[in-house]
Amino acid sequence: MRTAVETLFRTLARDSGAPFAVRYDDGTEWRSSDAKPEFTLIFRGARAYRRIALFGHVGLLEAYFDGEVDLEGSLAPALGAGMAARAEQPTLLVRLANRWHEFLHSNASWTRAKHNAEFHYALGPEFYRYWLDDPLMLYTCAYWKQGTRTLEEAQRNKLEHVGRKVLLKPGEDVVDVGSGFGGFLLYAEERFGVKVTGYNTTRSQVEHARAQIERRRLRNTVALEADFRSMDRQYDKVVSIGCLEHAGRDGLVDLIRAHARALKPGGLGLIHFIGHVGRFETDYFIRKYIFPGGWIPSLADVIVEMENAGLEVLDIENLRRHYALTLDVWAERFDRNWEKIHALDPRRFDERFRRIWRVYLYGCAEMFRSRAGHTHLFQIVFSKGNVSMATHPMTREHLYELDEQPSHSALAEKRSPGRAA
Repeated sequence: MRTAVETLFRTLARDSGAPFAVRYDDGTEWRSSDAKPEFTLIFRGARAYRRIALFGHVGLLEAYFDGEVDLEGSLAPALGAGMAARAEQPTLLVRLANRWHEFLHSNASWTRAKHNAEFHYALGPEFYRYWLDDPLMLYTCAYWKQGTRTLEEAQRNKLEHVGRKVLLKPGEDVVDVGSGFGGFLLYAEERFGVKVTGYNTTRSQVEHARAQIERRRLRNTVALEADFRSMDRQYDKVVSIGCLEHAGRDGLVDLIRAHARALKPGGLGLIHFIGHVGRFETDYFIRKYIFPGGWIPSLADVIVEMENAGLEVLDIENLRRHYALTLDVWAERFDRNWEKIHALDPRRFDERFRRIWRVYLYGCAEMFRSRAGHTHLFQIVFSKGNVSMATHPMTREHLYELDEQPSHSALAEKRSPGRAA
């Protein structure tokens, strides 16, 4: 088994070009080059060799989670090296396990969809508050336009960008499919003067959103604990930020059709989602440890279903690089506040949890940063029926007019040196 692992690391060194070291459980050390290692993998026992030989990168990650492998140095370049060498390609056993997991955790039923959402989002607002933006707590890709210095600015930029894309106007009736902790709900009424209804299956998020609505004394905003399939009326505008990738392979058609049904004829909508260019399987690590029931669709499949639902695609923007920067900040804040997170519940937020979530945050940052990657972040603007020259601008000028300059008092976020978007 060790021989197979040694071969794997030699291949990783050749294909990634990264300088790193491996210290085996017998004390011997191998280096990929004469350069100073960016990171060192340390094996604590022989079981890890077997896990890696059978399950590839998933086996290595699980050995790391269980303390059978440790890491000296920075996690980000270690994960980046693996992606550069395409080490995330699944073994046969991982492909089989992935399909079985997808079958067991399908979002086909409302009950299972709610359970899957609770697995991740019911960790509690207190946990997320330590590393998301304050106070809107947006858990989706931010928008790092020129001059942006903080996560808070970048997330407000995103909401402003979304509002302009769907031409929000005072008094309009808007639905937010997914709604999260309610950040868009709050911003949309306060900034644009619209009436907003949010749908979300996670009770703790809905309760947090309702508390913020009450605290801000908003009169036209409602947060509902309900599935998107229960939307029973039409709205002037439909906004869906980070919901589509949770619908699952068998839920894509239902979700797109629900967006179409909820939109009034002539209305505008926006779907913001993680998507593949081409058809690829969703990573098993993400499904098993982070988002059960999740599935990343191809951009092409989403567009086809939108066409089938009678929607006109008006604009598609790729914000992949913006997500790399967003995840950089989330990961840095997660690390900086780890002791406070651990203190919330030492049994739940233990060292194993910390390792899993650091791999998730830093790994996704490297995934979106990768030049060879196929995972992107799309915003699609659509209408119900074709727009006319009178109902929608002919150019994108309206998205960039009268931009406010960032506050000079804001402190720039810390980012990993050399990790550009």
